[in-house]
Amino acid sequence: MTSQSSRQITRLLDGWGQGDRAALDELIPLVYEELRRIARRYMRRERPGHTLQTSALVNEAYIRLVDQRESRWQNRAHFFAIAAKLMRRILVDHARSKGYAKRGGNAERVSLDEGMAVSGKQAVEVVALDEALKDLEVLDPRKSKIVEMRYFGGLAIDETAEALGISTPTVEREWRSARAWLHRAIRTRQIG
Repeated sequence: MTSQSSRQITRLLDGWGQGDRAALDELIPLVYEELRRIARRYMRRERPGHTLQTSALVNEAYIRLVDQRESRWQNRAHFFAIAAKLMRRILVDHARSKGYAKRGGNAERVSLDEGMAVSGKQAVEVVALDEALKDLEVLDPRKSKIVEMRYFGGLAIDETAEALGISTPTVEREWRSARAWLHRAIRTRQIG
């Protein structure tokens, strides 16, 4: 994405945050493909035959984003981080509504490795990951945000740093630390 289009998105987000409905109408076509990309990343981690489709996930996230019309969007990265967080919540709620056990059962697995690729050996349950992220948020809210932006939002290190107003070395260090903490927390949940 060019810096000009990034600035345009930030300008439209600001207008939308101030109640300009035309800004929202202009914004949606600019962000739709990125929202679909985030949703596809999530859906690739779900089991085959999942009852929630990519387009439904995007639509549900869109509805929830529109309900946040009074938000003060910092920039494009902040918007996509919030969108990713909403998609994660939608999928976790969907998993819980289908009767998945709190720690196990038929919960779907996602990986937490550096490449963000699905791996059977390193996979963890989506519900367990959500619970571990909530625990991390209590202990260290910034690390939790970094995980959401990097892992779920697909933001680069520099985009995450920009969205949080911190340096890229800080994001790199806290990203490594957060991943290690989450691995331990999830492993403890699976054993216990």
